[in-house]
Amino acid sequence: MKVLNMSNIEQLGDQLAGLSLKDAVELSKYMKDKYGIEAAAGGAVVMAGGGGGAAAAPAAAAKDSFDVVLKAVDAAKKIGVIKVVREITGLGLAEAKALVDAPGKPIKQGVDKAEADKLKKSLEDAGGTIELA
Repeated sequence: MKVLNMSNIEQLGDQLAGLSLKDAVELSKYMKDKYGIEAAAGGAVVMAGGGGGAAAAPAAAAKDSFDVVLKAVDAAKKIGVIKVVREITGLGLAEAKALVDAPGKPIKQGVDKAEADKLKKSLEDAGGTIELA
């Protein structure tokens, strides 16, 4: 186990504090899978199985607002994806096509979990690859 001096601890703390929610969730999964450490309700650290180091994973806050992000499009189904994007956003044909042609941008922002799941399913059924952020 590596011994950390105060400078390293401060750097690590600054890095943890700067994590996005998505990165914090990934870190939490990694700590649980690799070391058996998981955050309990309220942010306390729980050791699963008693193994692993003494590092703490940040508690992932319960998320109530999601962005539906188009990550990729099946080229053979692009027209179907454009149609669904138009339905979801109310954009014109040219604007929807531009959005589909530049994956990685949110299709809809700040929606609840149920709506995000519904939109994700519609877009995936049409041929898109979706990420909820």
